[in-house]
Amino acid sequence: MSATCPTCDDALLAPAAQPAAVLAPAAAPSARAAWPAVAAVSVGTFVMVSTEFMPIGLLTDIARGLRVTDGVAGLMVTMPGVLAALAAPGLGVAAGRLDRRTVMVALTALLLVSNLMAALAPNFATMLAARLLLGLCVGGFWTFAPGVATQLVPPEAQARAVSMVLAGVSVSTVFGVPAGSLLGSLAGWRFAFFASAALTAVVLIAQMRLLPALPPSRAIRARDLLTPLTRRLSRAGLIAVVLMVMGHFAAYTYLKPLLLQVFGLSATHVTALLLTYGAAGFFGNFLVGTIVARSPRLGLVATTGLLAVALLMSTLAGDGLVAGALVVLAWGVAFGMVPGAATGWMLNALPEAPEAGQAMLVMAFQVAIASGATLGGRVVDGSGITSAMLVGAALVAGAMLAAATLGRGGRAAERAVSAP
Repeated sequence: MSATCPTCDDALLAPAAQPAAVLAPAAAPSARAAWPAVAAVSVGTFVMVSTEFMPIGLLTDIARGLRVTDGVAGLMVTMPGVLAALAAPGLGVAAGRLDRRTVMVALTALLLVSNLMAALAPNFATMLAARLLLGLCVGGFWTFAPGVATQLVPPEAQARAVSMVLAGVSVSTVFGVPAGSLLGSLAGWRFAFFASAALTAVVLIAQMRLLPALPPSRAIRARDLLTPLTRRLSRAGLIAVVLMVMGHFAAYTYLKPLLLQVFGLSATHVTALLLTYGAAGFFGNFLVGTIVARSPRLGLVATTGLLAVALLMSTLAGDGLVAGALVVLAWGVAFGMVPGAATGWMLNALPEAPEAGQAMLVMAFQVAIASGATLGGRVVDGSGITSAMLVGAALVAGAMLAAATLGRGGRAAERAVSAP
């Protein structure tokens, strides 16, 4: 998952650029060396999140290849989400004063191992072990990558560096699933993981060559992570985000089976629609920026409203290519809005503690991804794919209600955030 926005401007990114640990500047890399290093971190986040979501586009193929049901195969999304939820705050505290270059290189190496294990998995147990390793990577990257970006460049360029890193995350959430589905349809699901491993190896070499020493000046303290739970607006945002993301993934984990089985589309049409989903997500990223600039509360309400409508449409639109395309377009735009809406709300709710807000937002996202995928799997195995869509729509509608009511009358309802 992802609670970021690749198009945020300096005013929105500036608070988020201050990590929970007070970071010491890197050893004065030249401007020429700094930006390739930032790019190496950005591509690393792209590969990491793409790997996290890739099984969604390959779910039926992997389930068939490893001889498990589609519902059981959904654990490939659930398990890394559970571990990432614990790893995001846990690794931040556990890393202490460890050089952040060492941390990033170790996480990328672990990602390489995870991809190779998944590609070579002889059974589903091995696949789950690979996905657990990925969970550590997801939590770690989310915790350290933005702070590393700020260490690599001078203060006046920090917002741009963070934006570049977050762009890698957001692009992966939009294109990871369709790219994996495309590779899987062309050469098989194992090839998709091998391709991800190859790109990870390139990133690992680049980070080892380009990242300078990145020592923090002090460690993150556990109590720093509790601030979002003590404020009304940040609590309201976390409730809305958990319901929204849980509802989305209860349904989205089974998007490919939905298009194949309910809409009756061919594998070629499904791949094309998943790519369309990615393009629609980019439009959603830009759209939510305009809304959040006027009101963070309206941004979250509009996002949850559109997402709930899209999920409901998936059960009412009928079948065939046109109906499937309409659902995918609306769904893609809606989920493209999610990162900017969630981040805009939290930055507005906790302007004095953005790093704590983002840490809890990551944890909320991962808990919701795991819970949603688990719930969706149970519903699919028990009642079918259409029921999972209805459950997802109900949860997202609950998120809209939480944003509209619990967030009313506070700063999040009154104070605009700079447009993503």
